[in-house]
Amino acid sequence: MSVRRISTTTAPQAIGPYSQGVVANGLLFTAGQIGIDPQTGRLVDGGFAAQTERVLANLSAVLEAAGASWADVVKTTVYLHDMADFPTFNETYGRHLGDARPARSTVQTAGLPRGALVEIDAVVRVSP
Repeated sequence: MSVRRISTTTAPQAIGPYSQGVVANGLLFTAGQIGIDPQTGRLVDGGFAAQTERVLANLSAVLEAAGASWADVVKTTVYLHDMADFPTFNETYGRHLGDARPARSTVQTAGLPRGALVEIDAVVRVSP
């Protein structure tokens, strides 16, 4: 089994010993993305909504670097600091994904890296 690591400058660089994404056996497994601006390396200002927009943009960049799009996503896992943000998240997520409707799990967590309010990772079908 070959493994291909995905790296792009249009998404934040890893803040630890991991890859932005890894392709194996026709699937891309993304690292969890938080609302870090890839240009500054800092969480974006503007609270939950702004962080969600940035997370989705970061994931889009990783998908693109792997030759995929949201239509290829089969599963996402969403981590929310506060489940009260779920309605805002759902609206933003739906707008970004368009007609794509991957399976999804959403969990509330006590904390995320760098004090982020939302994190998302994905499993994606990719061409060899």
